[in-house]
Amino acid sequence: MAANFWTSSHYKQLLDPDKVDVVQRLDKEKGLTLEEFRLIKIHMSLQIWKLALNVKVRQRVIATAITYLRRVYARKSMTEYDPRLVAPTCLYLASKVEESTVQARLLVFYIKKMYAGASSSDEKYRFEIKDILEMEMKVLEALDYYLVVFHPYRPLLQLLQDAGITDLTQVAWGLVNDTYKMDLILIHPPHMIALACIYIACVLKDKDLTTWFEELRVDMNIVKNISMEILEFFEYCRLDSKGNILIPEDRINAALNKVAAKP
Repeated sequence: MAANFWTSSHYKQLLDPDKVDVVQRLDKEKGLTLEEFRLIKIHMSLQIWKLALNVKVRQRVIATAITYLRRVYARKSMTEYDPRLVAPTCLYLASKVEESTVQARLLVFYIKKMYAGASSSDEKYRFEIKDILEMEMKVLEALDYYLVVFHPYRPLLQLLQDAGITDLTQVAWGLVNDTYKMDLILIHPPHMIALACIYIACVLKDKDLTTWFEELRVDMNIVKNISMEILEFFEYCRLDSKGNILIPEDRINAALNKVAAKP
């Protein structure tokens, strides 16, 4: 795997913001709106987290899987790539790439367990091993076989230590986790996302790091813009008392039913 972000395929694959959150033509023809498109991506990112907790993989695997999911839908339609199947397939692929392999049969077992009797729509989540293996090839093609992903976690820890504010690690780390509910990883270098999370953490905890940020000689306009995107995301989403995102089941099912059908 590439050791340097600036020479990696991840850097070369960064996208302009206006090319990321776009509903593909086939999905538009099915009546999928931009809001529904965003809801499905958020919902499926959360499903990857839930499934990953069951199969017990490292956080890096989860982050890579969600990045793959979002890369796929920056290029391909949900009509062609059923989100219900793409999500576990991305987790399966990420587990292999990150050398923490999860067996496809284990994923199938927990998918069925997670959705057993959940609702009338749970049948649409009942995939078999062959479905995941077949979708894996489609996902690889959609990704153009570019599988390298750099995440903000490592630069976050280095920057927090450099700034002497390791006491903000938990808050900033949680903010980085939240960025995977958005498309930021497809647009910005990981260290800039890490800086934005540190910036928000400093505001929340009333710490003044103005001098430290100036010494970094980074474009603070970009850092602040990323920070605003993160904060606007929380204004856009409804949260429960524990800070978890609430997406009404009827809304997500209605959106998914427009585009997704089990092969």
